[in-house]
Amino acid sequence: MSSVGVRLGEEAARLLARSGCCQIEAGLTDAEFARIEREYGFEFADDHRAFLAAGLPVSSPAEEGQTWAQPWPNWRNGDPDQLRQHLDWPTEGVLFDVQHGYWHDAWGVRPLLLQDALTAAKRHLAQVPRMIPIFAHRCLPAGRGTCRHPVLSIYQTDIIYYGSDLPDYVNREFGAPETGTSDRRKPQATVPFWRDFL
Repeated sequence: MSSVGVRLGEEAARLLARSGCCQIEAGLTDAEFARIEREYGFEFADDHRAFLAAGLPVSSPAEEGQTWAQPWPNWRNGDPDQLRQHLDWPTEGVLFDVQHGYWHDAWGVRPLLLQDALTAAKRHLAQVPRMIPIFAHRCLPAGRGTCRHPVLSIYQTDIIYYGSDLPDYVNREFGAPETGTSDRRKPQATVPFWRDFL
């Protein structure tokens, strides 16, 4: 992992722990990361990996009943079907919008029949970078060897920045009592396809 990714992930983990917003279990081990990445078919970005290695946030009973049964993905003990649904959320949201008329310009001419449009959209979406949930519908892109991506809030094709990087996101979302030390900057869209909505 890059030193920048490790620093950002560890900083975000410290900010989250200081916020007191959730339970934090022991961080994921290398063996657990290998199992998760093999089972779900992606690799965590370096800062996301360092964040989860420092401590695994888990949902508290107080969070039950929200839109997300488990807003913090429990990568260690979570229900595999729920984790897959969480991982599929970004693309499923785009498909929902395709059902209601949305069509990405880069996909060419929209097929006339809805089923054909959905089939084509699924084919295109299978090629876009995978977005990995941090909390509920806040995501970072997958990708070992990458870091410092802005955190995106993805709700169908309504996509906005939620932090210039992972520590900035944790500070903004959970009101951590300190601002952190990473170099804050204006968010810069980094991920093909998803950046088109910002």
